[in-house]
Amino acid sequence: MATGDIFPVFSQGVGYGIVLGIGILFAALMSLASFALKRYFAEVQDSEMYLTAKRSVRAGLIASSVVSSWTLSATLLSSTNFGYLYGISATFWFGAGCSIPILTFAVLAIELKRMAPNAHTFLELVKFRYGAPGHIVLTIYSLIYQIFIAVNLLVGGAEVFHLTTGMNQVATCFLFPLGVCIYTFFGGIKATFLTEWVHTVILYMIMLTSMFVMYTTSSHVGSPGKMWELLNDASKIRPVDGNEDGQLLTMKSVQGGLVGLIFLGGGFSATVDSQFFQKAIAADPKSTVAGYLLGSLCWFTIPFCISTTYGLGAAALEHTPAWPTYPEPMSSAVINQALSMPYVAYAILGKGGVAAILLMLFQAITSALSSETVAVTSLVAYDFYRAYINPSATGKKLIFVSHIAVVVFSLLVAAVAVGLCYADFSVSFIVTAIGIIIDGAVIPSACTLFWKKQSKYAVTLVPILSSIISIGTWLGEAYRRDGVVSVATLSGFYPTVAGNMLALTAPIVLTPLITYIHPENFDFSRFQEIQQVKENEVLSKQHTENGISVVTSNTNEALVNVEPEQKDLLQARDIALGAALFIAISMTILWPIPMYGTGYIFSKGFFTGWIVFTFIWGFFGAIVITILPLWESRRGILAFLRAVVNDLSGRREATVQEMPIVVQDKQ
Repeated sequence: MATGDIFPVFSQGVGYGIVLGIGILFAALMSLASFALKRYFAEVQDSEMYLTAKRSVRAGLIASSVVSSWTLSATLLSSTNFGYLYGISATFWFGAGCSIPILTFAVLAIELKRMAPNAHTFLELVKFRYGAPGHIVLTIYSLIYQIFIAVNLLVGGAEVFHLTTGMNQVATCFLFPLGVCIYTFFGGIKATFLTEWVHTVILYMIMLTSMFVMYTTSSHVGSPGKMWELLNDASKIRPVDGNEDGQLLTMKSVQGGLVGLIFLGGGFSATVDSQFFQKAIAADPKSTVAGYLLGSLCWFTIPFCISTTYGLGAAALEHTPAWPTYPEPMSSAVINQALSMPYVAYAILGKGGVAAILLMLFQAITSALSSETVAVTSLVAYDFYRAYINPSATGKKLIFVSHIAVVVFSLLVAAVAVGLCYADFSVSFIVTAIGIIIDGAVIPSACTLFWKKQSKYAVTLVPILSSIISIGTWLGEAYRRDGVVSVATLSGFYPTVAGNMLALTAPIVLTPLITYIHPENFDFSRFQEIQQVKENEVLSKQHTENGISVVTSNTNEALVNVEPEQKDLLQARDIALGAALFIAISMTILWPIPMYGTGYIFSKGFFTGWIVFTFIWGFFGAIVITILPLWESRRGILAFLRAVVNDLSGRREATVQEMPIVVQDKQ
């Protein structure tokens, strides 16, 4: 059966209904939630609430936001594709490679909370410490990353919706940001947190349903044992070069290990993204570490479970009559565009499965896009407008600028995504290349919080020099191996790994080398001088430091007195560091390396146990993400419901000024 006889399986109306209809529905619900919180809890949408949620978000929503922000189109599509191509090793290494940077970020997040409790963005600290040159460089790197990731989301969505519904890719790229733009415009970062939670819960529901169908009820697979048999047959038909005996069911895989290295580099590039710091800034101080550690563990379940279901499912079913294009395998174009996921969904669930994939992608794309949109608005408002145009800007002015930034960013990324769709760039190419361009800024960014001697020359020059070296290596290795530089040759494992690893490691040498030409001795306690925004007027007792408004008196009402919390936050940092190291070592050494070193090929019993463990991990992630935010916010939710009921029944009482809100349920 030819590919064209199967796809598209839906009319364009279905695609427009999902993208436009559900997008507007979420926008309406989140805008209504923002209105209700203002009405019943007197929640004023000033700049501090709009961009930092009053620093009140607790661990459950932080974890769900981390999962949502890190779940890109590529998380679903590329993890499935790598699982199909290289087997069970790639299903593991994709998740492990990207989880390590999230664990690292837990340490960075708590240091940010400890050192600068009133900061609005991480880049605000960079400008305060180094001045304009370093600040401009890291701001550009952050903005480039945010544009790349947002474009990646839209390109992946446009490709899948075009394949399955025939929907025009240009329309898809412009309609996806529409709903996000609306609820971000009105609700700010809190609306983003709430929407991300809803999206992530739906994503987990679809993921677990797919797993149950594949491994328990499917007439084509129906059990781990049957999957094992199909994968063994597939390994004989299509042996994998670089895997032990060509087997799909082995952790000894050269390409699988390279996948881990590529996404380790690509994952670390996210630490440059100001939106992840924005989540840390919005977090309640005591919830930061738990939120990021839980977020890392829960996020690992997404690519791990998805690729174990859809990636292995594609490899197992492609050579059976259940496959949509049987007896023909998937075309190289479909594989290169990482579009195997809808094929598997159609094979095991029919049109309903394809609809579920479209809904899952919609949740992943819009929730991650909302995070990037809020981050860019914060960057524009604080790190551009307030930093260089109007240092004494009031909250009202900052909200106005933020609203403009939401609209402009949405239009910009949609336009760039359209160009990349027509230029035939895939989500896999974008997500594997981003680390090569961005990773040079990772070490200088981290040293801003951890090394008092780093100089302004190092933070300015190291990212640029490292990017030049890594991009040159990437291009050179592609040309050396294939004699030509193209999208295809640049997508190769060895050029990509070489570029990513050099981008990540070159600053380890360059940063101290440039720093010790003229080292500094920065006092980290000075970060506490950064003040919150005065909503209606400029603070009377203030001065500027590198263009940042600061106060030097601890008696000033705008400066949070954090001394009682410093000991707890320092202890939390040590816990975060220890937990991050333990989990990282477990994921990268203790778990996979013994199986890699022995070249073990999974037996039927071992593979069955592996699938059971996959289910356990999937349920862990789903329970944490679904239940923990509701439990932490239980008092706020009940108070909100009582207020609504009283209002509807005509018994509305006076507005409560300091009620706990959904994201803040103080014990």
